[in-house]
Amino acid sequence: MAVDTATTTKTPAPAGGRPGTSPAGSTSPLRKPPGVLTRMRRSWRAYLFISPGLIIFSIFTIFALLFAFYLTFHEWNLIQADKPFVGLDNYARMLEDEKFHRSIANTFYFTGASVPLTMTIGFFIALLLNQGIRGRGLFRTLFFLPIVTPFVVVAIVWKWIYNGDFGLLNYYLLEAGIIREPLLWLADKDLAMPAVIMMSVWSGIGFSMVIYLAGLQGIPQELHEAAKVDGAGSWQRLWHVTIPQLRPTTLFLLVMGIIGSLQVFTQIYIMTKGGPVERTTTMVYFIYQAAFKFYEMGYATTLAFVLFAITLVFTAIQLRLYRRAEV
Repeated sequence: MAVDTATTTKTPAPAGGRPGTSPAGSTSPLRKPPGVLTRMRRSWRAYLFISPGLIIFSIFTIFALLFAFYLTFHEWNLIQADKPFVGLDNYARMLEDEKFHRSIANTFYFTGASVPLTMTIGFFIALLLNQGIRGRGLFRTLFFLPIVTPFVVVAIVWKWIYNGDFGLLNYYLLEAGIIREPLLWLADKDLAMPAVIMMSVWSGIGFSMVIYLAGLQGIPQELHEAAKVDGAGSWQRLWHVTIPQLRPTTLFLLVMGIIGSLQVFTQIYIMTKGGPVERTTTMVYFIYQAAFKFYEMGYATTLAFVLFAITLVFTAIQLRLYRRAEV
């Protein structure tokens, strides 16, 4: 008796499937992905373990932020019982406060001078220490040492170095014949901010150096060798190979440097107290004075939110540039 082969031949099993079925012919309904609450119920043990951290974060960060925003609409003085609602008066006062405007200008002056100097000097030191010189490990340690030194200690040491009567800086400048009489570095209105900037650059070079050094060591050596074959000199390789390859590193340092410089406080508090004649009063130091010298917490909180907005704008612009550099 003849056998019908058409009815006995089995369909080959597709990869990962059952014999006689195919993904295109499957009639099983698609499952709806579980919702957020369902996933949370399934992972309740994980949420139980992280709940202490979430509670602490909620109290000391989220609640504190919301309460600070609430203070901006009140005349909140620490030594007065009456804390009336004033609406937008704190913001209007800020727009008319010339001292705050001067502190913004001082902060931008400090940022615009210290960040480029720190990055440039750190870059060239990283270039030197990336070469095969003897004792480069020791030099790397010495340049990085100010970073791990407490900033308060650094500010106190530099305050003594700048001392007008027996500071080391005046002593060596007099011995070299560069100046004829001691300079009052921190008491002169034209020298105080440059002196603070010089100290900040010295203390921040090590961080820029380490980051740039890591970026230099990540550049493929084949790019330099190909440039040499094409006849490029040292400066041409630096300009056309090294610097373009370090663009993400440079933007990272720029973001971190500007954020840190906009919040400069320690060296101002230790070395100048905002003087002379408010030439070194920065935004954070002005906020500190409003809060803990005049006890105007409502006004100080308003200024703090403005500082946050300025920092956020600068950070957003730089991150946008960083994404473009990666593309």
